[in-house]
Amino acid sequence: MSSSATPSEPQQQGWASYLWNKVGYENLPQDVANKSFYDLKAALPGKDKWLNMADFKGKVVLIVNTASKCGFTPQYKGLQKLHEDYKDRGLVVIGFPCDQFGGQEPGNDEEIMQTCELNHGVDFTLAKKSDVNGANMNEVFAWIKSRKASLGGTSTVKWNFEKALISKDGELINRYLSLKTPDALRPDIEKALA
Repeated sequence: MSSSATPSEPQQQGWASYLWNKVGYENLPQDVANKSFYDLKAALPGKDKWLNMADFKGKVVLIVNTASKCGFTPQYKGLQKLHEDYKDRGLVVIGFPCDQFGGQEPGNDEEIMQTCELNHGVDFTLAKKSDVNGANMNEVFAWIKSRKASLGGTSTVKWNFEKALISKDGELINRYLSLKTPDALRPDIEKALA
């Protein structure tokens, strides 16, 4: 990650902070940056339900921010195919529905799950709808961004269906932009599962 986007950087104030975030750099929470992947958790749909990343020790985890009304939404089928092809070998796919990009995930958690199941055959885990950028970003994406910069050395997630691959030992292998299809991840997944 470039030094200009490190999580230890002092908090920017006022307009400077606004502009800093708009160009793609964020002040990432220091406490999350200091955690291991296995210290993280994600809210699940429903009251007081959590997904603990510690449950995935020894597995390869693919994290994706998702949306149901996006040009990349057909990637759900590819993600489901990865889930089906590799789950018995140790791949876990987790979708994080997010409405921060063009309002393309407007539904509530129940509507999102129904759409994903009925229209795309999704049965991999979907977390509770959450932010992946900004002050209210979920801690999984904050952790990913603290480990590796994105396009142009910035930290922010640029659009729906960005992906991150986590190794069996809880290290970030890589971040992928939306244009990288699930099928194109197979070589990296195969290597991580080996």
